[in-house]
Amino acid sequence: MSTRTLIRGGLVITAADETHADVLIEDGRIAALAAHGSEQAASWTADRIIDATDKYVIPGGVDAHTHMELPFGGTFASDTFETGTRAAAWGGTTTIVDFAVQSQGRALREGLDAWYAKADGQCAIDYAFHMILSDVNDRTLKEMDRLVEEGITSFKLFMAYPGVFYSDDGQILRAMQRAAGNGGLIMMHAENGIAIDVLVEQALQRGETDPRYHGEVRKVLLEAEATHRAIQLARVAGAPLYVVHVSAEEAVAELAAARDKGLPVFGETCPQYLFLSTDNLAEPDFHGAKYVCSTPLRPREHQAALWRGLRTDDLQVVSTDHCPFCFVGQKELGRGDFSKIPNGLPGVENRMDLLHQAVVDGHITRRRWIDIACAAPARMFGLYGKKGTLAPGADADVVVYDPHAEQTLSAETHHMNVDYSAYEGKRVRGQVETVLSRGEVVVDQRKFTGRAGHGVYTPRGTCQYLND
Repeated sequence: MSTRTLIRGGLVITAADETHADVLIEDGRIAALAAHGSEQAASWTADRIIDATDKYVIPGGVDAHTHMELPFGGTFASDTFETGTRAAAWGGTTTIVDFAVQSQGRALREGLDAWYAKADGQCAIDYAFHMILSDVNDRTLKEMDRLVEEGITSFKLFMAYPGVFYSDDGQILRAMQRAAGNGGLIMMHAENGIAIDVLVEQALQRGETDPRYHGEVRKVLLEAEATHRAIQLARVAGAPLYVVHVSAEEAVAELAAARDKGLPVFGETCPQYLFLSTDNLAEPDFHGAKYVCSTPLRPREHQAALWRGLRTDDLQVVSTDHCPFCFVGQKELGRGDFSKIPNGLPGVENRMDLLHQAVVDGHITRRRWIDIACAAPARMFGLYGKKGTLAPGADADVVVYDPHAEQTLSAETHHMNVDYSAYEGKRVRGQVETVLSRGEVVVDQRKFTGRAGHGVYTPRGTCQYLND
């Protein structure tokens, strides 16, 4: 049975333009757009009509950095693929790219298959995978080629976490050389983990155990140094580079300098670095532990540089790095030793709303909101055309967004499987009203109507910024 849905009367916003248009959806895809009130639009009939008068009609968000069910520090991220993707849908995100993890000494394939199994039949929205490389050797380098052919076209390496995920410069160079040949994109966690571990040990010896010291030992300069080193290694290898969760002004400057030379270097930041700061890490009674993530939150003065980077396109993407751990029983593992606090924040549900608030606050334009949240992540990771835009032939991942609604972010009302909100009590203007995933309504007038298993695995092409 062919099904047709018509979204009528809204302001359609994409990264490219804004237009008062009606959107016709047929069999899970965008069939056509036509000016509201035009003869063409007036002639359309549909099984379901959604009134978007005074609302925005935008592409579903693409969150290209999530960690559902991630094992970390003796525990697991508290969102499963089922709970995490449902929360994403509530927040207007219709595609996630999660990270499959290779265990040291094991094959990439083994790690990837484990993630396929975790997600299969559980997701409310569509999903794809990046691959974390934690053991670079001749065998895993060969495996990279096969994964690219399978639609796993990006590989994350860590300059941090010695003994867990860490790769040395030689391993990084070899992986970059391989990516240069197979079309893959290297994603880098850029912090000098060897130096950070020395500072962690020294801080603990001085009795500096509170959460705020997590931010103090993970120095801005060690993020900037690692970012610089990653860029130079990528230049030697002739490979593109994507730096994840950029948090500091000095790291943005390294990316900007590389891009000014015309290098294929890209950067991502996250809402926590745009809206939170070391003030949160210093909250009393161990509540600062809620805000422990890596790279860490920075002093508030770094935020202006991040917003400027987003405006000037020195940063292209805002992802969440959603990796939630409950305060009770998980974050508390680090009482008396900040280095044992599981690293990560919840945020997959809040990203689209926080970035709309940035529009309200004058940091970015409406089209830039859609670019950094939908179009650019889709392009970066080989999904654009299918995801990230509203155009004939694209998947009907569509959000009807009320820019006038006001809400207060809170753990009381969010849908992430975590016992606190990183943005507790924050008032924002704008709220997701209705969400379609491949034409199926998964949130209907603020009611969840989706289901586990609707979301499908989506293989990706290579980075579309490099193909242009």
